[in-house]
Amino acid sequence: MTRRAAVIMAAGQGTRMKSPVPKVLHKVGGRAILDRVIDTVQASGCEQIVVVVGDHSPGVRALVEARLGPAAVAVQDPPLGTAHAVLAAREALAGFDGDVLVLNGDCPLLEPHDLEPLFRLRAEGAAMAMLAFEPADPLLYGRVLRGADGHVLRIVEAREATEQELSVKVCNAGMMVADRARMFGWLSQVGNDNAKGEYYLTDIVKIAVAEEALVKAAIAPESAVMGADTALQLSQAEAIFQQRRRAHFLSEGVQMQAPDTVHFSWDTEIATAATIEPFVVFAPGVRVEAQAVIRAFSHLEGAHVKAGALVGPYARLRPGAEIGEAAHIGNFVEVKKVKVGPGAKANHLSYLGDGTVGAGANLGAGTIFCNYDGFDKYETHVGAGAFVGSNSALVAPVTVGAGAYTGSGSVITRDVAPDALALERNQQVEKPGWAARFRAMKLAKKGEK
Repeated sequence: MTRRAAVIMAAGQGTRMKSPVPKVLHKVGGRAILDRVIDTVQASGCEQIVVVVGDHSPGVRALVEARLGPAAVAVQDPPLGTAHAVLAAREALAGFDGDVLVLNGDCPLLEPHDLEPLFRLRAEGAAMAMLAFEPADPLLYGRVLRGADGHVLRIVEAREATEQELSVKVCNAGMMVADRARMFGWLSQVGNDNAKGEYYLTDIVKIAVAEEALVKAAIAPESAVMGADTALQLSQAEAIFQQRRRAHFLSEGVQMQAPDTVHFSWDTEIATAATIEPFVVFAPGVRVEAQAVIRAFSHLEGAHVKAGALVGPYARLRPGAEIGEAAHIGNFVEVKKVKVGPGAKANHLSYLGDGTVGAGANLGAGTIFCNYDGFDKYETHVGAGAFVGSNSALVAPVTVGAGAYTGSGSVITRDVAPDALALERNQQVEKPGWAARFRAMKLAKKGEK
């Protein structure tokens, strides 16, 4: 198989997004758009990836360097058009022998199977393969002009097209594949004699055709190649992503009564026969095993819910939460960086932060792990089978031994031995008749006014 490389154009300023965050760093499914595009080209077999960035977006450069290394960065400065952007990657690919895929960095829904037709056309003899689509509204997309044999003749930008050319429904998606040497050879011939004075990547099509090179187009769905240039388009991409994920999980046997209300992330893992009730949000890093139930209005992030566990309603699982088999995390319970053992329960109004809860332990309503002193975090460990009374505060670092009890309303500051009872409570004082005298006094004062 011919070797594959990719050039991702990510130097645009994204002014239409009207955000201080660079366009390609906005997220769909909880993952940056540029990360999603890199994921796609890697899965497509591209062994070398170069991302073209602008000097105005250090955050974009940082993402690329963190994922691919400094050698994967090419800088376009100043920005003189899309052909100029791809030329910025020429030096980085100087030693590469194979096909180069050129694509935009703002296509969050693009998947490997959308790109495979391009490589197939190249294998079948096309000198250049490009991706096209038929949008519901062509707007200002460049039109793909083809001959009677279906071969591509040229791409004309909308602002430069005639009325007849604007009637063409097939539009340029901005992605193409050609041999590296021929690709950069064509790019070096592109001029800027156009309305914007820019070097258009699309001009290489007519240059290739003039050399009698065969150019073919594959048609992709509009949703696959849509960009995210505005906040509206970003929200539309998110909606399509969510629809896809919901359909996927339903097809895998995940039970959802109201799937349109459930929000997934790009890496959410849910096993067959798990149940997800309405209005659940899965932020990145969540894994839910079989037979687990996530009840309504719960929010999970960076958490692992094991088989048969029950979470919610109105629960919050934060990063590092691990909920054991058949454990219960109930309403208005927050868990952060705590490993909850099999069959353990925290059913009401509790905060569990940093530590462990042993198998079969029962944490009463209002249990608080006091894990932070204003500077450092400390751990709380509750042993297997322990019972923590309602409204108990466990001040870390502290351990409640296996089988131990704490009395309701206690502030536990020292370790509790296994099977012991720990009480921290002032003696109750009762003053007979005090309430009646208090009310009488207050009523008398009110009557004097």
